[in-house]
Amino acid sequence: MNGFVRLLRIGAVALAAAAIAPSARAQSTPQPKPEMRRQCPGLVASQPALMPAALNVAALNPDQVRITFVGHATFEIESPQGVRIATDYNDFVRPPVLPDIATMNHAHLTHYTDNPDPGIKYVLRGWSDTPGKPKIWDLQYRDVRVRNVPTNIRDGLGGTDYYGNSIFIFEIANLCIAHLSHLHHTLTQQQLDDIGRVDVVMAPVDGFYTLDLDGMMEVLTALKAPLVIPMHFFNQAALERFLDRAHGQWDIERAAAPTIVASKSTLPAKPKVLALPGH
Repeated sequence: MNGFVRLLRIGAVALAAAAIAPSARAQSTPQPKPEMRRQCPGLVASQPALMPAALNVAALNPDQVRITFVGHATFEIESPQGVRIATDYNDFVRPPVLPDIATMNHAHLTHYTDNPDPGIKYVLRGWSDTPGKPKIWDLQYRDVRVRNVPTNIRDGLGGTDYYGNSIFIFEIANLCIAHLSHLHHTLTQQQLDDIGRVDVVMAPVDGFYTLDLDGMMEVLTALKAPLVIPMHFFNQAALERFLDRAHGQWDIERAAAPTIVASKSTLPAKPKVLALPGH
């Protein structure tokens, strides 16, 4: 077993304890499943300037976002003005190009680093060093807005690390993209409202280290994103378990390449799960 896989499995038994934090499924009396009451807050249609083709042969149109699955929970997201974001930036899985913005979460060493590259302009840690106090981000950089909605995670002893995880939301080119990171529980109505209805969601689908598949299906149903991109599934068998559950509720597509270009006008009419190669 190599060092990377061993790191991923540290504390597996403790982290598989019952999910903490607010969950509609934990109520003694059945409650209606919540869904968000508004669109992605703060999102305003804009027309950012095109990057000159001479400077970037792969320049995006003003309404497009490039998304590349780097691996595990790390994506590279690129805006029309060339801003690059790396999600769950860590020491093991990194995009080949240095990002302008790096987001992190505190669950494992494969989701954060204490030694980010000093060339990164903005390092956004999704947890607070003050116990019981959430870390709140709302960053505007060129044509990108990044904000977060804190959630809880299980700690290594089976307890609760309050506000130890953040769902980061990226508002780019009139798209609202949410990265759920190491989500351990279903979402409250307030959390759903703070997120807003998103266009693209990156969802951990391992069903064990993060939220179980029943809970993840509940979260994705509430978010109502037209496009779901699975991540954090370790191997093909885990991905297939999720796809089997999603089949029928969502269309399923398997991409041949790890990179897509998304825009509001090309979002699927019927909600779709798009599996990018990698794990």
